[in-house]
Order: sequence, then structure tokens, then C-alpha cells
Amino acid sequence: MTSVLTIAPGLAFVDTLAATLLEEAGGDPLALAEMEVLLPTRRACRAMSDAFLRLSGGRPLLLPRLRPLGDMDEEELELSTADPLDLPPAINATERQLILARLILSAAHAQGAHVPSPDQAVRLAAELARLLDAVQVERLDFAALAKLVPEDYAAHWQVTLDFLKILTEAWPALLAKRGELDSEDRLNRMMATQIEAWRAHPPSHPIIAAGSTGSRPATADLLAAVASLPQGRVVLAGLDRAMDEESWAALDPAHPQFGFKALLARLRLERGAVASLTDDADPRADRVRLLAEALRPAATCEAWRDLPSLPQTVLEGVWRLDAPGPREEAGAIALMLRHELDRPGHTAALVTPDRALARRVAGELERWGIRIDDSAGCALGLTEPGAFLRLIAEMVAEAFAPQALLACLKHPLAAGGMDAAAFRALVRRLERLALRGPRPGPGVAGLRQAVKDIRLSQWLADLETMAAPFADLLGQGAAALADLLRAHMEFAEWLAGDEALPGPARLWRGEAGEAAARFAADLAAAAPSLGEMAGRYYPSLFDELMAGKVVRSAWDVHPRLHIWGPLEARLQHADLLILGGLSAHDFAQGFAAPRVVLSRSARVDGTPTVPSRWLMRLDAVMTGSGLAFDGDVGQWLDWHGMLDRPESWVRPAPPSPRPPVSARPRRLSVTEIETWMRDPYAIYAKHILNLKALKPIDADAGAAEYGSMVHAALEAFLKAYPNALPVQAEARLLEIGEAVFAESVTSPALWAFWWPRFQSIARWVAAREAERRGQLRSIHAEIGGALEIAAPAGPFVVAAKADRVDLLADGTLALIDYKTGQPPSVKEVAAGYAPQLPLEAAIARHGGFAGVPAAEASQLLYWRLKGGTEGGEERSAGPDPFRLAAEALAGLQALVAVFDDPETAYAARPHPDHAPKYSDYLHLARVREWASGGEDGEE
Repeated sequence: MTSVLTIAPGLAFVDTLAATLLEEAGGDPLALAEMEVLLPTRRACRAMSDAFLRLSGGRPLLLPRLRPLGDMDEEELELSTADPLDLPPAINATERQLILARLILSAAHAQGAHVPSPDQAVRLAAELARLLDAVQVERLDFAALAKLVPEDYAAHWQVTLDFLKILTEAWPALLAKRGELDSEDRLNRMMATQIEAWRAHPPSHPIIAAGSTGSRPATADLLAAVASLPQGRVVLAGLDRAMDEESWAALDPAHPQFGFKALLARLRLERGAVASLTDDADPRADRVRLLAEALRPAATCEAWRDLPSLPQTVLEGVWRLDAPGPREEAGAIALMLRHELDRPGHTAALVTPDRALARRVAGELERWGIRIDDSAGCALGLTEPGAFLRLIAEMVAEAFAPQALLACLKHPLAAGGMDAAAFRALVRRLERLALRGPRPGPGVAGLRQAVKDIRLSQWLADLETMAAPFADLLGQGAAALADLLRAHMEFAEWLAGDEALPGPARLWRGEAGEAAARFAADLAAAAPSLGEMAGRYYPSLFDELMAGKVVRSAWDVHPRLHIWGPLEARLQHADLLILGGLSAHDFAQGFAAPRVVLSRSARVDGTPTVPSRWLMRLDAVMTGSGLAFDGDVGQWLDWHGMLDRPESWVRPAPPSPRPPVSARPRRLSVTEIETWMRDPYAIYAKHILNLKALKPIDADAGAAEYGSMVHAALEAFLKAYPNALPVQAEARLLEIGEAVFAESVTSPALWAFWWPRFQSIARWVAAREAERRGQLRSIHAEIGGALEIAAPAGPFVVAAKADRVDLLADGTLALIDYKTGQPPSVKEVAAGYAPQLPLEAAIARHGGFAGVPAAEASQLLYWRLKGGTEGGEERSAGPDPFRLAAEALAGLQALVAVFDDPETAYAARPHPDHAPKYSDYLHLARVREWASGGEDGEE
């Protein structure tokens, strides 16, 4: 009996192998238990175990010993002549990365080269570790490294060689001194030790190595050793025994069969000597023949001129999905997977190396409450505890900046020893009082100064106290990684605690918490290997070290749906296999499944994609053979689109709320009167619904803040000098302005932009004041006033805070409105769409400003304080202030009367041409949904 066999691609590999072993055991449970099966991975071992359970009908079995080749340890070695303890232990992976990072930093210092930051060194160390593993997997060495590059590049190459001495000289010496091995080197040695043990004492029980192609030299040696054992067998997955010899000889490494060719050469075995493990016919042999033609080596493609005759049913159960984009592709795939669950006992899997596609599909399945089993797991840094630890480091490192602070304190794990709901309430209050709008001062001290709230201030003080050890270390120029990590974890455990449970019990619970705890413990043990570092690099270094860690869920996943990577899928079986973004090799493994969907996106990020080479080859062969896929699956795209598509759509009408007159406001400011005329709905939302817009978090100071500072500086100047100007008026105004700016402007960039503008404004204002002061009796800055008018529903009050009211020598008044932006035009004022100054004149006429005698306004002026070379300019609101005031008051009385009618609606932007340029309520009014073209503003 031959010792190398194969299982046809159309047969479920693990089920076929399990059935054969059960048959060979002949019902003897001990005979089955004596067998030993070597499989590529632990997942393959679990699949094999499941296959035995399926075939046994659930009856108890003593399973064969299932061993993973890619993760072998001493407990799985069968050694009779060698002691596994003779092998030095493997170095911890995290410790290796940190040691390599330290060597990289030392080498950079020694060579006088650019010294990377610690996180960059750790990232580079990971790349060096991968290079080291690749060399050891192939059982190569670095001896010929210096001869790889021509002499022309010798000087440049020497720099690289000097750097790689980390691996060629420093690393081997360090490992020898520590008495440890790299994990891949150790695995090679363990396999070699196993081979020697078998040769010295051949085992008396059957050993079957299944599903491996021996791509790793040490594994190929092990397979050769198994094949040479008296009861050893090697079982291949899908060897093409029908391929013509010319094509077999022309195979290149990219071909799916090349691995078998290399292994058979290593075994010194002809392909014809490989027999089938079972007499069962391949149910999809014709499909495999079609695939073989599509993947034929380029050297023999002339055979396509005489393609074999294949039945039209060869592609029965094979569909192709060409989606417009990744979102549609993921949606259609998720819908197919969900539909498969309606078939009792059926399984389905997506096989893809595209993690973005996998995440999209998993997200789509959540709409049905399905959590799919993803073999790649979830990145630890994206889990609840992993994200929490990263956010804490970022928050403290950024001195409790608003964005980082809220991201951390709003995390579900954050409670700070309090009831979680009470903690959230404090965070929200802190957000409203201090974190929205321009950034407060740095650190917790800046927050406490901004809130001016005793309870919040004490809570922030407690937070600062608990974070202090970690914050102090982050601020140091040289801190030990072990100390940083310890302080980080201690603060995290405190912050995670609530009233019911201590922090460790909440932070480290569940699969993700256990994984985070293992990561932290592993890093703590390895941390001394890096030494000291500047504390500011710790958050990015922590992220870098966590980046490669994943969490694989063992529970709460659906047992019949899977996402597999290409490697995990090779020995798996599913009733429906969806192949997305695969190479030729991995495509070939799945193409023979009972039902297959070949999926791709026509565009990614708006860019057209090119079908993979194997898919274009398959299309060419199908066209030449007159074959077609098994119907259209485009309906899945249509059905997915229908999931979120309403059955009917009605164009929304503009909102027209009609609240009762008793709920309508009876007092508005002059600026709100303008809003009332241009956009009544904004008044409804603000004063009747009582909705106030929140400022953006950590917002940059903008035009509004700049205007407020200019107003404040002018107010302080006028109140300090209401009569005679100081000798150095401009200098004094600049002193006052500098004090105002210093309280609000923390950004050097904003200061550099705004202060020169204010200097120009101060120069213009000082000159204009010198011209006006002789015409004035008194000046009233930022003065409040109000006027009550009769209305159908009762008195209505219009209020104002005038920037400036001057009592002139002739007994009339001049009202001045400061504008750091563009003031309204004379036409807008005359038309009534800018009634602020005219209404202030009406209030003044009726003695509505305290301390200002009732008088007519003879001047309505805008001071446009624009900065620049001119500094400012004075504009009149109109040639007849008396008429403007009278018309504005009459217009207000008419407006109040109209809205005192309960049938008058608070319409949204009734006149688009006169709508306000900015509004906080556009989204609430859903303007984009009903407005016709031509709308301007914040949409």
C-alpha cells in the first residue's frame, strides 16, 4: 500500500479522512484511539474532531490523537531517545520585539544616524522579527547577505548591512547568552528531534499526516519521515493526478499544484504513484477539470485551442456576484449567509483575505442579531478593554484635552468608583460647561477653572489625584517602561471600578478582558528589556505593541456561519462557500465546494477594479467552451437594497408649526426680530421648543469669538474713558485689548492672525474717537434697553443691548453697531430685513435705555472693524434715521399682530432670498429634504 495518498477536491477533506479512519478501525474504539493524525493547524484539528462527531451520529468515541504541525510543543512530541528539555526554551515574542527595538536604538546612536522614536523602533523591530522568522522557516542564514548587491551599490548597501548586523551578529550572541531560541528555530529543531526519534524507534501505531503541502522545509522533512514509517501515511488535499506532464513540468510557484510538485520531489515520488484515499468518485470532477484548464500554465495555453468537452451542468451550483462596490458586495454576501440558515443543518462560510470585506459582512449580519464566527478574531485594541486602555493613555498624555477626555470618560468601562449613571451625568455636565467651544486651559487645573462648579471641581480633583503618578511619568524625559505600564494599569483599574465591582473585576472580565490581562502581564514581564524612554512616546508605543494582538471568541457566535481566511479554509467544509478577493491557490481550494459564489466589487473607493487573473482566465475558458454560470445572483444585490428602501416616499413639506398663542414668546431681542422675519421656525425651535445649539467640542475660536473680544475691548476702553481720551489713546486701547485677548486666545496661530488686525482697528478707533469726542455729551457702551408695545395677545417686549449710544451736542442720539464682518446694506435696512439699529432707535426714542434721555436718533452708524491697512470704516444705515425707526417699529407691531393669530405658522425660511446666512436649526427643519435648488447657507 502506497504511503502517499490524496483526497479529490470535490470531497469534504476532513469528513472523507474521518470516514476512512472509522472504516479502518472496524468498530474497535481502541484501534481508532491508537491512531495519530498530524494536521496543519489547531483549527484543522477542531474541524477533524467535529467530523468524527458528525459521522458517529453523536455516539461516544475515543478519538485519534490530533496534533497541529504548526504549533507543536513538548507535550505533543513522542520522544523515546531524546529529552525535549535538551532544547533551549523559546524567547517570549514581546520580549524579543522590545530587545530588538533596544538594539535598533543603540545601533542608530552608535552610527550617528537618525534615531527613531521608541514606537518607531518597536515597529521596525516587528519587521526585523518577521524577516528573522522568514529566514528561519526556510532554514536559511545570513552568510551570503553581503554578496546580494552589485559593487556599484556597495557603499549604500553597506549602510544596510551595518544595520542588519542587529540580526547577523548582535541577536545570535544575545540569544546564546540568554540560552534561548527563536520560536521558529525551535520549532524546526523540535520537528528534527521528532524525526530522529521516529527513525530510532519507529512507532507501532498508525500515523497520518494530512492536509499539509510541506511548504516549510522542516514540515516537508517531517512528512517524508511519516511516509517512510511502517504505518505512516501522508494524505494530500486535492492533488491533480490528471494534469498532463508538460503542464506539470511547467508549473510555477503561483500555481495551486506547485506545492504538491515540490513536496513529491522532496519525497522522491512520482505523481502517478499517489493513489486516492477512497474509492468514492469526485462528485464535481468536471468542475475540477474546468478549473485545471483555467489555471493551465502559460507555457501550455495553446491547448485552449482544443478545449475538452464538458457538460453544461459543470457549473451547476456556481454563481458569480459582481457588485458595484464593497458596501453592496458585503450586503449581498450577508444576505446569502442569512438565507442559508433557513436550510436546516446547512453551513455557510465567506472565505476572504480582505479584512475590510469581512468586517462589513459581520456588521451587516448584526441587523439580524447574528454574530458570525470570524477565524481572524477581533483586534485587541478594538475590543472594549483594549480601546479603554488606549484611550486612557491618550487622555493623560494629552493633558486631558477635550476630545481625548470625553472619548475616555464616555467609554462604557469608565466609572471612577461611582455609580455608572452618576458618573455619566458628571461627564455630560463637564462637557456642557467646559469642553464645548474653545479649549479651556491645559490639564485638570484648566478644566476646574472653566467649570466654576464645586462638585465638578472636586470630582476633577479626585481624577487628577488618581492620574497623577501616570501623568508624572508621561512628562518625564526618561522613564522605565515597566513603571509607565504599572502606573497605566493602576489608573485604569481605578477608573474602571464602580459601586458594585472593583476595577479589576470589570476591566479584565470576559474573553477580551482576559486577553487584555494576558497582554498586560506579558508586556510587564518583557518591559525591562527596553529600558528607559521619554514618557511622551508611551501611548504610541503601547498602541504599537497591542496592534498585533487579537481576540478570538469561543462563544456567542453562530455555529453554522463562518468567516475564514484562505489558510483556515483549506481543510474546512461548508454547504455554501462564498469566495471573495482570493488568489488562484486559495480559489482552487474552494471552487470544488458543493455550492460556490465568486464575489468581487467593480469599484473600490470610486476607482474601477480589475478582476483577478484567475477569474479572467476562467471567463476565457468558459467562453471558449460555451459555458455559463448557474444563473444570475444579481437579485441578491436588489434584495439587499430593498432592506433599507421604503415602500413609498413622500416629499416632505416645509415645517409649519402652529403652537398656541399662549406658548409663543412675548419678549425678543432686536437681533431675534431679524431672525423672526427671515426664519420664523428658528424662533419656534429656540423659544418654544427651548432648543439651544451646542458648540462643537474643542472648537477653534472663530469669527464670533473674535467679534466678542473686539466688542469687549472697546467696551472696557469706553467705560474707562467715557469723557476725555487719554494722551496715548491708541496705546491704552491696545493694552486693554491685549488683556482681553490673553484671557481667550490660547492658540499662537490665532493670536498671530488676530492681533495685527486688532492693532489696525485700535489705530482707526483712536483716530475716530479723537474726531467725535468734541461732538458728544456722553457715551454709553454695551447698554441694555427695552420697549413694550401693545399687541392683540397682550404686551410684547423688544429688548436690545446696544454696542454704543452717544448723546450728541444737539440733544439727538447716535447709535453705533460694531461689525467685524460685513454690515447690512442700506437697501436691506430700508426693506426691513436688518431692523436692529432702527429698532434700537425706536427704543431710545421712547426712553428705553436706562441713563439715556429719550430722544430721536439722528445717526444710525455701522463701524466696520475689518483690520487690514484701513483698520475700519463708518457706514450709515440710511439717510433718514427718523423714518427708519418709525417704519421699523410699525413693522414690528404688524409682525407681532400676525403671530398673535393662532393660525399663523412659524414657517421655515419663507423667503429663501432673504433667509439668514447661518442657522443652527437647518437640520431640524430638514431644509435639504424639501428645499428647491438655489438655497444657500449651512446645508
